[in-house]
Amino acid sequence: MRRLSCLVGFCLLSGCATLSAGDNEIGRKYVVFFTKGSAAIDGPGSGVVLHAAGAASRHPDVTVLVAGYAAAHGDLDADEALSEARTQAVAAALQADGVAASRIRESPRAPSNEQPGVSARRVEIGFASP
Repeated sequence: MRRLSCLVGFCLLSGCATLSAGDNEIGRKYVVFFTKGSAAIDGPGSGVVLHAAGAASRHPDVTVLVAGYAAAHGDLDADEALSEARTQAVAAALQADGVAASRIRESPRAPSNEQPGVSARRVEIGFASP
């Protein structure tokens, strides 16, 4: 009897995990990292975009938020352009992976040194309810 109750408990827990997986995928941020001074999406970055596009396709009622970052390295105009280029590259990759352009909201961030290193060279993909 004890084994049966444990088995039933595990089955119920696994069912809960399966049901909440959809909420977790739209509640998380997908992060694409870039090399210094680049707006080119590499292999791992393409995989992240593909996963985010898949989550977007499973939740057609959400807006896809794309926020690009770049560090401030002296030429703020160039750094701002890099942030915009990264944002646009990820938005274009999402569209290529099937996300409608009308669902994507681009938000390049002003260059900053608040988050040094690789964290300043990223684009975050998130979701918002309409």
